[in-house]
Amino acid sequence: MAEETQTKLPQGHAKENVGLKLALELGPLMVFFFGNLYGERLGKLFPALATLGGPLFIATGLFMAATVISLLVSKLVVGKLPLMPLVSGVVVLVFGGLSIWLQNELFIKMKPTIINTMFGLILLGGLFFGRSLLGYVFNSAFQLDDEGWNKLTLRWGLFFLFLAVLNEIVWRGSNWYYLPDVKAADNLWVNFKVWGTMPITFLFTLSQLPLIMKHSLEGKQQ
Repeated sequence: MAEETQTKLPQGHAKENVGLKLALELGPLMVFFFGNLYGERLGKLFPALATLGGPLFIATGLFMAATVISLLVSKLVVGKLPLMPLVSGVVVLVFGGLSIWLQNELFIKMKPTIINTMFGLILLGGLFFGRSLLGYVFNSAFQLDDEGWNKLTLRWGLFFLFLAVLNEIVWRGSNWYYLPDVKAADNLWVNFKVWGTMPITFLFTLSQLPLIMKHSLEGKQQ
């Protein structure tokens, strides 16, 4: 089983710097949070930012810039562009740009829904056609047998869809609850995006450790 799995997945990747990877992925999100929190103040200090619109649009512009910087640093330091952050970055630029251009927060708020739905359907679709696509993304971090990759891919695919539905519930629910206070609705959604989604994802990731340890090839090879 071990030999079969190793022939399916690429080999030879060095272990990733987890701290750097975490900083590159969470950095833009923190910029987005503080950009929204201090958007009015930033608009007064830097008039160019004020032309983007209100605090959420200023935060979106800063988020887009931070995302590009994160991808560039990843390319220069790590030597490659991670697939999932790259896809997310493209969606951020497209939908963030639309939000600012049209002055409509709908696009930036739907961005997590679209990204998570896309990742979820890709992973589950890959399983349907007999491919554990998650293995191609995370094989440089750890290696599992076929059963492990299949189970982990299924769980992450369903989790991505759960996050998509949750995002829709939160942003649409906050818009309805705080109507017509758009600022309060924006703040609730941004807080959820940073302080809700991150802990939920972290806890879900931790919950998968027993599965990873059970199906790890490294443990079986020792």
